[in-house]
Amino acid sequence: MAAAVVRGIGSNLAKNLRELRLHLCQTSASSKGARDFVEQHYVTLKKANPDFPILIRECSGIQPKLWARYDFGKESSIALDNMNADQVAKAIETAVKTKP
Repeated sequence: MAAAVVRGIGSNLAKNLRELRLHLCQTSASSKGARDFVEQHYVTLKKANPDFPILIRECSGIQPKLWARYDFGKESSIALDNMNADQVAKAIETAVKTKP
């Protein structure tokens, strides 16, 4: 499912977004889905969008969160607590389709 979402996003990240940041903990159970998404789908997403900034920020003990930066510095975040990789992919898809 997540692979289909990543393929569906394709090279459309730069259409509405300026940057994606994924904050996660390297060891916590609540960040497992975010870690799994990065391990399984980051390379595919980055290859489809080589010039688009997709940042992975790891910090011990933090809540996993997706940050999306749009035009004019507007940002939004989506909490990724206890999500699996498919749900993280859906959250990214939602951020891509959102027009602030």
